[in-house]
Amino acid sequence: MLNNLISTTAKTTGLDEASARQALGVLFNTAERQGAPLIEKVFSRMPGARTLSATTGAQTGAATGTIARLIEQTPGGRQHVSLSMFSQLHDIGLGHQQIGQLMGCVGKYMESTYDIRGLGHLGDLIVADPAVIEERKTAVA
Repeated sequence: MLNNLISTTAKTTGLDEASARQALGVLFNTAERQGAPLIEKVFSRMPGARTLSATTGAQTGAATGTIARLIEQTPGGRQHVSLSMFSQLHDIGLGHQQIGQLMGCVGKYMESTYDIRGLGHLGDLIVADPAVIEERKTAVA
């Protein structure tokens, strides 16, 4: 299924499949680092998505520690992670229009393939539920 999403993303954005894979990895890793509840639904239903996220994170030097991840979910951390995502997507070769197409493509694919709704724009995927963040802080403490 991940390969189908990569192919669909490549066709939609005009990227080659290697760049589409990399862009999806950046997107998934950003969502994971933000603690977005929807990314867990994606990971649970799409084999290989969590691995792609982790691999991309390792290649880009993303934070992996528990405390670092919590810091990334603060307002300043969110801003840094989001700006980093845009910078990485630009480095891959995506322009602003292609970034919008990427989000729309992922949203449509997830809805039609897995019945996951709410991935229509960037905010849906990378914005975490404040209750989940508080729960994680309590668990770490």
